[in-house]
Amino acid sequence: MTAWPVSRGGPGRGATVWAPETVTADPYNAQTPSAALAEPVTPVGAFFVRDHFGIPRTAPGRWRLRIGGAAAAPFAIGYEELLAMDHRELDVVVECAGNGRGLMTPRPPGLPWSQQAVGCAHFAGVPFRALAGRALIRPAAVEIVFTGADSGPVGGRRTAFERSLPLAVALHPDTLLVTRMNGEPLAPEHGAPVRLVVPGRYAVADVKWLVGARAVTRPFTGVFQAREYLYEASRGTPEGPVTSVRVKSLITEPEPDTAVRRGHETLVRGRAWSGDGEPLRNVEVRAEYEDEYEDDRHRERGWHAALLEPPAGPYGWTGWSYRWTPQRPGPYRLLSRATDGHGETQPSRAPWNARGYGCNPVGSVDVVAV
Repeated sequence: MTAWPVSRGGPGRGATVWAPETVTADPYNAQTPSAALAEPVTPVGAFFVRDHFGIPRTAPGRWRLRIGGAAAAPFAIGYEELLAMDHRELDVVVECAGNGRGLMTPRPPGLPWSQQAVGCAHFAGVPFRALAGRALIRPAAVEIVFTGADSGPVGGRRTAFERSLPLAVALHPDTLLVTRMNGEPLAPEHGAPVRLVVPGRYAVADVKWLVGARAVTRPFTGVFQAREYLYEASRGTPEGPVTSVRVKSLITEPEPDTAVRRGHETLVRGRAWSGDGEPLRNVEVRAEYEDEYEDDRHRERGWHAALLEPPAGPYGWTGWSYRWTPQRPGPYRLLSRATDGHGETQPSRAPWNARGYGCNPVGSVDVVAV
């Protein structure tokens, strides 16, 4: 479904908003419109949605989070009590592990995302460590298992959505029990009343509709931990779990198939991010002339450094821009690649895997100079 911009209307409310592009209707899954990715903070109404079983709806007054397992003082907390605690605010890129799967060849099974199952939001929430301290997690604990209110049939059994985090990650001060997104209470499709947000990790870690957290003394082997969300080779051999977000960039301007003026400067812009929590080292841009009848000698070569904007904190994305002047008429492919703080660079092609996770090839847009 195409997402069309509409006006909010009303006094002083002329801002443009977008509806997400539906990928599946039941359960509801939708990706961020490409135009909305150009925004520094992705509007809530345009933000992609990943839903496995359907959207549970719990009134805030009836919500309870139970914290227990390997804990000396298990307890439950309600919504109003959580709201009264000190909140931390962070800009965080949230990206589905399968983002880009639809571009892989051959295409792996799963939702056919393009490169738009991603967004950056301003989240406010309580660090989970504040509640873990109150629960007195036992020294033998190795992980925290987080449980959502959503459940459904998996392998003939009704299964809740659960994921675990290593204890050190769960207790990091930036791992949040989120109550607000872009200054507003969470919407149902984004995990209301409370969701988990784990900066730097693919969004499968960000358990929505959170209702439980339990400490365990052995690694968790639930369906969505040990059978799903694994990198697998072509023959189904597990190569490790989906964890940190890989470095990535997107071109948001010009849009695909745009006509640009030969001999005139064109502003190329985009977004880049990584899960390592460090500032990006660089973003580079390249323009390739696409005329198949031209000798390679006439192709534009080399990567050129883009201008980076200040990042919105360690977990937000970075805006970038590059001024490019096409010298010849005809088709061009614009490419972008980012390098993160640890020196990892986007590959020309994402490493293929049987489930289509972690797809992070160089960004590309085709345009025509006239």
